[in-house]
Amino acid sequence: MAVPDSKKKVVADIVKLAKAYPIIGSVNMENLPAPQLNVMRAQLRGKVEIYMTKRRLMNIALEQLKAEKPGIEALSKHLTGMPALIFTKDSPFKLSKTLRKSKSSAPAKAGQTSPRDIIIPKGPTPFAPGPIISELSSVGIKTGVEGGKVAVKQDSLIVKEGEKIKPKVAEVLTRLGIQPMEVGLDLTAAYEKGIIYDRAILSVDEAQYIANLEKAARESFNLAFSAAYATKDNAALLIGKAFNDAKALGLSQNIMASGLIADILGKAERAMLSLKATANITDAPAEAPKAEEAKPEPKTEESQSKPEEKPADKS
Repeated sequence: MAVPDSKKKVVADIVKLAKAYPIIGSVNMENLPAPQLNVMRAQLRGKVEIYMTKRRLMNIALEQLKAEKPGIEALSKHLTGMPALIFTKDSPFKLSKTLRKSKSSAPAKAGQTSPRDIIIPKGPTPFAPGPIISELSSVGIKTGVEGGKVAVKQDSLIVKEGEKIKPKVAEVLTRLGIQPMEVGLDLTAAYEKGIIYDRAILSVDEAQYIANLEKAARESFNLAFSAAYATKDNAALLIGKAFNDAKALGLSQNIMASGLIADILGKAERAMLSLKATANITDAPAEAPKAEEAKPEPKTEESQSKPEEKPADKS
């Protein structure tokens, strides 16, 4: 059976785009209204090319590309929901971030799969008491009346991630003004240089990822320092640690090295003062200088040669 030229052209167009762009991704456009799709196409124009066709034709194109782009055929299993192929020159992670930012909130519809746990938070509602109380109770929401209004008594999980949304739950969510769904292109996987990154890897929390890298860097630095494994980042610290360890060893063993003499003398002085205080040794008071004894006045020559004078005779 001959293959129509129109289908051949579709496959050729996909192959041509895949050769022109290094990054090929698969997206799910299920539940994406046409007006929002057109808005997103306008927002992404110049950054990405989106090509939607029958799944079988996309698989044929991927098979034709595997010789030039090894491993790209594995992208076929990620063509889920209402699939389309997306082509870009940005990295897979940048593409994922761009698509997540372009999503918008939307009301839940019966039968849709919940993308996350849907929790009704505790607090007041705008409703007056009436039938609304039984409606909320029917989906597992505990209520009461506060200030004349119906209030949710505690946080209530009404739909778990991956569960189908029931009609009554969708109705209650709409009445409460809660829009749990996300409308946009859902990137399921991306191919780059022989590697396919799935949704779990592409949707990584950037802040948490950076925090994990910083923690790993700190722990590896501490391990290398503790093991004395020298690197350009810790060499100066290891040399400083070795110097301090050597100095501490020298002081503990009283090794009279040129760089330790002052420290050892100081250590000896502190030990001496400690011993003195323990033994209650006090300094002896300084002795007062002794007074000099009076010495006889030496005789001069004049006093030695002068004859003694006799008393005058009065008779």
